[in-house]
Amino acid sequence: MATSLISRVTSGSDRRAFLGYPYRLYREDRHWIAPLRLDTKRILNPKKNAFFEHGDIQLFVARDSSRTIVGRIAAIINGMHLKKYNDGVGFFGFFECEDDTEVAKQLIDEASAWLVDHGLKTVRGPANPSLNDTSGLLVDGFHRSPAILMPYNKPYYERLFADCGLERVMTMWSYHLIERDADMERLERGAKLVLARNPMLSVRIFDMSDFENDMQTMLDIFNDAWSDNWGHVPMTDGEIRQIAAEMKMIIRPELINFVEDDGVPVGFSASILDLNYTLSTIRNGRLFPTGALKLFFALKLNLIKEIRMPLMGVKKSHHGRGIDALLVADIVKRGLAIGIQGCEMSWVLDDNERLKNFLVGIGGVKENEYALFEKGLT
Repeated sequence: MATSLISRVTSGSDRRAFLGYPYRLYREDRHWIAPLRLDTKRILNPKKNAFFEHGDIQLFVARDSSRTIVGRIAAIINGMHLKKYNDGVGFFGFFECEDDTEVAKQLIDEASAWLVDHGLKTVRGPANPSLNDTSGLLVDGFHRSPAILMPYNKPYYERLFADCGLERVMTMWSYHLIERDADMERLERGAKLVLARNPMLSVRIFDMSDFENDMQTMLDIFNDAWSDNWGHVPMTDGEIRQIAAEMKMIIRPELINFVEDDGVPVGFSASILDLNYTLSTIRNGRLFPTGALKLFFALKLNLIKEIRMPLMGVKKSHHGRGIDALLVADIVKRGLAIGIQGCEMSWVLDDNERLKNFLVGIGGVKENEYALFEKGLT
């Protein structure tokens, strides 16, 4: 296959083609979870996504000689990343493509050229649009559908990236803990030991009556705890407000907890219901007319039995005191009490040996492998 055109998305029809392409590409893949079209539109809308307060995105599509879409990509400038690292790194994301090296190369080259035109020296991805969003490439673990806000893609994408000169720069993992494998005795024993050694520590759940303050507290801890982690980018006030508004609709307060030291929050973990259980039945990505009802009844009838823990953090001042173990033990216990049967903890950076060993020690199974790729630009 050879493309006749790589073009920037400039018109409404181009944007609709960009948004609609994955639904055709994955229509026979039973493990793919269709993203809600409203969500993707919002993410790419400068008027609705706080990312655009500091970032910029240019979309591209690839068409064959019959004008059929055969690939897409986004070139991304993350202003907060550049402010923190000043490393000349731009990003690519929203990559989808037929199994055709030439198409993939043209897409990567076009996105890279746009980044070079904006003074950047390296392209890294996938990020959709940042590492605080759905990001990374699934490279192993195609036997199951992804958890909420985790990527899923064609198995041949890693080969296409290699053919395009992209090299792996970081590996990430997901760990899956199910009820029958959880070492509750070890978790409870560890939690009691931490509390015995630190009598001023206490655990509480998210306070919905003080929603704004607890959200701010959670994200302040996150930015402190993750500040030295590879690739971390702090969230802006606008991004924090946006996340708060989105979470308010689906939050279960008993699935978010804080550890306090003499009443001062020093650590938190946040888990969310894995809505992909229901989204897997909405193959066209449209909430209306039936998708919204499916989600409503799944939540109302407590049909979702799995959660994902995307965020956990302990302030650097309290590292090494076992607070992460205390957080996980508390969430597992609370989850079991409301009928949760499994939890995915993702993603975990490959260089975080302490957390990886802890998750295996409590019965977690390393499930999926993800990676980020990059190459230098000239």
